[in-house]
Amino acid sequence: MYRLSRNDKCWCGSGKKYKLCHERSDEKILMPLKRAGYPIPPRRLILNAEQINGIKESAKITVAILDQLEDIVKEGITTNEINDFVHKYTIDHGGIPAPLNYNGFPKSCCTSVNDVICHGIPGKQKLKNGDIVNIDITTILGGYYSDSSRMYTIGEISDEARQLIDVTKECMYEGIKAVKPYHPVGEIGNVIHDIADKYGYGVVRDLCGHGVGLKFHEDPLVCHYRTKYPTMIMVPGMVFTVEPMINQGTWRGHTLSDNWTFVTDDKKLSAQWEHTVVVTEDGCEILT
Repeated sequence: MYRLSRNDKCWCGSGKKYKLCHERSDEKILMPLKRAGYPIPPRRLILNAEQINGIKESAKITVAILDQLEDIVKEGITTNEINDFVHKYTIDHGGIPAPLNYNGFPKSCCTSVNDVICHGIPGKQKLKNGDIVNIDITTILGGYYSDSSRMYTIGEISDEARQLIDVTKECMYEGIKAVKPYHPVGEIGNVIHDIADKYGYGVVRDLCGHGVGLKFHEDPLVCHYRTKYPTMIMVPGMVFTVEPMINQGTWRGHTLSDNWTFVTDDKKLSAQWEHTVVVTEDGCEILT
């Protein structure tokens, strides 16, 4: 934390004097938490109104894609055809598909079918009756990133698959309710893990939510499993994803030979839902 005079302009870019803006939260709230051992977010993670509005504009494309996929994702479609739609829609609306060529990822979205936890690479696979698929969209617009994913069902799915999807969605929304200013980000995972335990589901620990907005991935690390360790304090203006990955069986998974596709160890189903949120003065706002 940098020391400012009370009459200096606030570090956040609001144009207000420090004493009228962030002084109270910095000195009266965050410093005691820091002394108690909780990591405090660096100021680069606290976004201003202009930056948050930029993310919201990006999110309009992300949400529109996910909405239109509701009518497109049907039995017989290939995951590559889904990717082609995502790519074209993004480009046609002035955006850039963030996954494409990110650390070598070859496609514009992730399509994770059945036992694929995440990072499924679109290809020739045809979706068939009974399949469940997570489609993960991240859009860059004007330098701002928005990230969201949904579950889609193909034809008649099993009761067990439906329950997994519904519980995972509940985990996400209850986790989002746990987003509160000046609370540890670990409270999100505590809530999610409690729900998953009721159903005997595994909560993936190898992957997690993340800061997003100005970059694809940055702090904070948003774990979806239970932890007793001091985790980063959530502060108004922080933007990150809540994206629990819940498995029907074990929480453990492994990466296939393509170095991306992450699947359950026991070949049982996995589900995921994701939103990008911003911490506010009284809770949070879903941006996607």
